[in-house]
Amino acid sequence: MNDHDETDAGDGTDTSESVRDVLGVGLGPFNLGLAALLDGADADVDAVFLEQEAEFAWHEGMLVEGTTLEVPFLADLVTMADPTSPHSYLNYLRERDRLYEFYFYETFQIPRREYNDYLGWVADRLDACRFGRRVEDVAWENGGEDEDGYFVVTARNPETGTELTYRARNLALGIGSRPNVPENLRGHPDADVFHTAEYRFRRDRCLDADSITVVGSGQSAAEVFQDLLRHQSEADYRLDWLTRSDGFFPMEYSKLGLQHFTPEYEQYVYDLPQEVKDDLVPNQDLLYKGIDPGTSAEIYDLLYRRSIGDRDPDVGLFAMTEVREIESVGDTYALDCHQWQAEESFVHESEVVVLGTGYERPVPGFLEPLEGAINWDDEGRFEVTEDHRLDLDVAGDVFLQNAEIHTHGVGVPDLGLGCYRNTKFVNRLVGRNVYPEDTDTVYQDFSVEQFVERTPGTSRHPRQNESEPTHTPTQND
Repeated sequence: MNDHDETDAGDGTDTSESVRDVLGVGLGPFNLGLAALLDGADADVDAVFLEQEAEFAWHEGMLVEGTTLEVPFLADLVTMADPTSPHSYLNYLRERDRLYEFYFYETFQIPRREYNDYLGWVADRLDACRFGRRVEDVAWENGGEDEDGYFVVTARNPETGTELTYRARNLALGIGSRPNVPENLRGHPDADVFHTAEYRFRRDRCLDADSITVVGSGQSAAEVFQDLLRHQSEADYRLDWLTRSDGFFPMEYSKLGLQHFTPEYEQYVYDLPQEVKDDLVPNQDLLYKGIDPGTSAEIYDLLYRRSIGDRDPDVGLFAMTEVREIESVGDTYALDCHQWQAEESFVHESEVVVLGTGYERPVPGFLEPLEGAINWDDEGRFEVTEDHRLDLDVAGDVFLQNAEIHTHGVGVPDLGLGCYRNTKFVNRLVGRNVYPEDTDTVYQDFSVEQFVERTPGTSRHPRQNESEPTHTPTQND
């Protein structure tokens, strides 16, 4: 990729009037994967990727010892599009002289800390990555008679305050999500009441407490509980785990279930009416919000070993319980809890509270100058094209990275599908199929049209009276 650094002049100004082909906002795995695939595209694409942090870091607060990636290592930045790429995880191992060690490790799920190291390794290899660049404003500049329009991106160095200006024909939004703490649980010291995203930085405080409560039942909450359970016998604290979910259920990880994270299923969801999608996605939470079965098993095994000889592990797990409010009471915090199934309330006290309350993806403020050009749905969300671009009324493309779960379904945050999405972006930028856009990847059909087309003895004959009630299938069917 061509590289024209806007800071070459040393004063933070744009040293040229060049208009780049694409500018990426944010450097998480998805945009970093786009940068890596562009680097290997054998095409003249002028790209730059801006990240507000001073150096690469991926979910630092959850890089707990012993945690693993929830997808196979093949879902790295490039392999699902180009297994021969020098930016692959296997080449990272080769360059780090760890290939034989990994060979004998014999597992697809790699340590999360090593995945983070791999991402940083790729970022260091790519000239297009810029750190210490916080994007503050994105506007559209119309071109003249003989030139195309372009985006004008204003960024700032968070440390020096220096303002920088970039121009690009297309954008790639990869700013990720941010920790979500419900408003009714806010307003307490960060050292005592904090999101799981901060756990590694607050861990010493936890180990020094007399009582700790983890709230939530997703994978992050489970990993925090698991780590605290491992160290409970040395630190001697009371440990509780509350969730408003029906139970501490495992994430769907069967081979047939995982076929929901494929291009075919993504296409099926996109073609559904929006009201159907809005009902569908919340009911698929165990496809992406449950607990890894291995994590669940280790928690149970630890509890079993701690209870040998009629010992009390001093642990509580309680589901179907919503924490409605947290109030400071001396040196502890009183959690106003409501067991919604039995419709009973109680107060639970804890010295430290760790909130596994998920993440949110708000519309970034820097898009405000484009607000009138963006097409929104009835719920105030982005309208999105089939190939994951923002639907807007300017000539440039805005590629969306993990901001379109409401249109494309539960596979949007999946690291493996991120590579497939980036394949579409690269091919569009280059103007030809640099990388294959995979189809027919699963044994399952999702749409009626697909099943009828591929299944002998099957045809599509609509009922004569579509309003006639149909039999509702049951599990026995």
